[in-house]
Amino acid sequence: MLYASRPEALQFADDLAARRDLDREWVRQAIGQAHFLPQVPRLMLPPPKGTAKNWRVYRSRFIDPIRIRAGQRFWQENQATLERAEREYGVPAEIIVGIIGVETIYGQQMGTFRVMDALATLAFDFPSAHPRAKERTEFFRRELEQFLSLTNRSNTDPFEPRGSYAGAMGLGQFMPSSWVRYAVDYDGDGRVDLFNSPADAIGSVANYFRGHGWTRGMPTHFGVQFDTARLQMDDLLAPDILPTFSVASMQAKGAVLDAAGVQHNGPLALVELQNGAEAPSYVAGTENFYAITRYNWSSYYAMAVIELGREVAAARAR
Repeated sequence: MLYASRPEALQFADDLAARRDLDREWVRQAIGQAHFLPQVPRLMLPPPKGTAKNWRVYRSRFIDPIRIRAGQRFWQENQATLERAEREYGVPAEIIVGIIGVETIYGQQMGTFRVMDALATLAFDFPSAHPRAKERTEFFRRELEQFLSLTNRSNTDPFEPRGSYAGAMGLGQFMPSSWVRYAVDYDGDGRVDLFNSPADAIGSVANYFRGHGWTRGMPTHFGVQFDTARLQMDDLLAPDILPTFSVASMQAKGAVLDAAGVQHNGPLALVELQNGAEAPSYVAGTENFYAITRYNWSSYYAMAVIELGREVAAARAR
């Protein structure tokens, strides 16, 4: 199905063209020629209720010899750029390496969906069964608008870019709004290319984190154990991954921080990582841990990024 047959899609095109001062026929042609992708709405649905989360299984998908070896090569080939980004943005090389490795195995898997088709499908056919369907529909309509504005400005055929089923693009899988806001021309060639320029991808990921509150020199998390005699687990988990507790208030509720954590000055969150039928894992996450979850709103994702970066750094050191 083409979206040319959908009046609401063409009305959106007309409104977008007027809002952005774009050629009306160009926008109508772009949206009208986009294809509905039936598999994409299914991929957006959350897992069925009762599906157990398992950090160890999740971790094993991303921390493996293939990704670690590819990460070593990427770090070796882009060492000067990673060091420059760390100097200029304050984001450690291993965090940037972790992101690009988790997202695309350093450019090996950047997605095969036409971004135009994926975004149109999610803008006009987001699954109504999703618990946040209205909010997510609005999000993808904004992303479609940003994508068309971006391709128009760069004189790119909107049907050329390929990406994820959600419309994310390039080595770091930036959504169009993130590309517009945070992407930088880090190799100085006069254009931003997150598909083919590792330097642009590195600088853009670092800039994204700085824009989301990354603090230079702050750890991402600390080890934590529990004093069962005074443990108030429900209170500790209530804010989810948002750093809320001071060290003192966290410890008063029965969380026992490691030596480095006790010295931390900022707010912390108790992060729970479930392990299926086995006991969960826990860490005390800082504001930098929370910053990683702004890239993908998942504590499991953030830990995978951190641990992949560490494993690649350890492999380089060996």
